[in-house]
Amino acid sequence: MTFGTLLVIVLAGLGGPLLGLGGKRFVPVVIGEILAGIVVGKTGLGIVDPTNVTVAFLGQIGFAMLMLTVGMHLPLRDSRLAGALRGGAVLAAIVAVLAPLAGLAAAAVAGTSSHVAVYAVVLASGSAAVLLPALEEAKTEGRDALTVMAWVTIADVVTILSVPIALQPSRLGHAALGGALVAVAGLALFGLARLLAGHEWVNRVRHLSKQRHWALDLRLSLLALFLLAWIAQKSGTSVLIAGFGAGVMVALVGGPKRLSTQMRGVADGFFIPLYFVVLGAQLDLQGLFSEPAMLALVGMLVALNVLLRVVASLLTRRPLYTALAASAQLGVPAAAASIGLAEGVLSSTVATAIVAAAVISLGVCTLGVDLLIRREEQVASATA
Repeated sequence: MTFGTLLVIVLAGLGGPLLGLGGKRFVPVVIGEILAGIVVGKTGLGIVDPTNVTVAFLGQIGFAMLMLTVGMHLPLRDSRLAGALRGGAVLAAIVAVLAPLAGLAAAAVAGTSSHVAVYAVVLASGSAAVLLPALEEAKTEGRDALTVMAWVTIADVVTILSVPIALQPSRLGHAALGGALVAVAGLALFGLARLLAGHEWVNRVRHLSKQRHWALDLRLSLLALFLLAWIAQKSGTSVLIAGFGAGVMVALVGGPKRLSTQMRGVADGFFIPLYFVVLGAQLDLQGLFSEPAMLALVGMLVALNVLLRVVASLLTRRPLYTALAASAQLGVPAAAASIGLAEGVLSSTVATAIVAAAVISLGVCTLGVDLLIRREEQVASATA
């Protein structure tokens, strides 16, 4: 690992913002980052070696920070969601019930019967990290938007926790024990944070941190993240659980706006783009196009993703654009691909197919968000 390699990775990471400059509406930057990673990785120029120990470790940090930001994005303290939780839970439950059947269909098309659980979890997943910023950017707060937010939030939580089990069901007990240790440590940190909150000396220290630019809230959040990641690593479970747990803890505790700004500077400015570039560098696009079954898997995952959400929307009499908006998949497919490749559970072509379907789902989500925004604008104009 050299500064030259790091320079290439950072340059490739700029592919996300550059892609976003071309549209008037929200475009997930991860699409450009993964595509740039494919260009500089094994499929393209071969400049970035994702198997390099340092590159792989930096990618793991980026993965943990991605899960941290996913957890932080969950609107757990948003009182507006209380009324939408029931509707969101019903929609998430319908998709979860149908997902195993859809997983069987995807496995039959791909000829990979051992991955049924992985496909089912991926298809049941959502992506609050993509959807919530898109809705926030549009400043939409209508009933449909809140229902979709609740739907995706519930799906995110359940499926993220299911990824390690779906990938290695034989290690269910081991994964459960490691997850329990991380959860206990996270609850202990949460309890400590709640216990210290409001004390005069704590407020004084935080005020000094703001005044003197110490960034203590950021430092403590990173300390919690790396502590949980260390426990996860030692207990043999995934840093996915650690990152997500740390993010949920931060979301529950709450914090100053500067913490979110600082975290975005560290995570969104470097580590998360690095993770997606490294993930793109691992993908085998040539292998994907050389295997018709894998191309069929991409199409099947995309079609089933939309179909499951359309069925859920129709059964609950929701507008179809809510199904499209809820179709974004990012954290879970990326996690499944990363962990599956690292553990040798998924081949590079299957991992590539899963990520390719997820990238397409981001485009479907963008279309759904656009339709949702237009509908809210029409309602606002009609009532004005």
